[in-house]
Amino acid sequence: MPKARSKTANAIDLLKEDHEKVKKAFKEFEKMDRSDTESCRELVERVCAELRVHTTLEEEIVYPALREAIEDEDIMNEAAVEHETAKMLIEQLENMEPDDPNYFATFTVLGEYVMHHVKEEEGEMFPQAKKAKDLDLEALGEQIKARKEELSAETEQA
Repeated sequence: MPKARSKTANAIDLLKEDHEKVKKAFKEFEKMDRSDTESCRELVERVCAELRVHTTLEEEIVYPALREAIEDEDIMNEAAVEHETAKMLIEQLENMEPDDPNYFATFTVLGEYVMHHVKEEEGEMFPQAKKAKDLDLEALGEQIKARKEELSAETEQA
């Protein structure tokens, strides 16, 4: 179906949008003045919140569908392990202050992890998903959008 006719964004487009946002934030962080701890903390907290939502969407909606649709157990298992590692780093950051000597290093390592993860998803997993015959990427996109709204509302209330 041509993209022009489709009013719903497909799952891959939505995930790539999230990837771009986070990539920009990590680049922005590299250029920031580390002595401006308040701005750094705000960016770190925003990125961690976005990553939490993104990983939840992938784990609840995307990965279960992909496990059934593509026959690449290894890439799915790697993605799960990468998520666990990212979540550990996010949790560490949430329990640190910007004056902690490892604060910036932890966020930098999180960025490297996320970039590696994005590269694998976009380079290997997504192309396989696009070829999968039994995968409705538009329906998956609708589920992602609905769940993202719920998660964002929960985050704002917390």
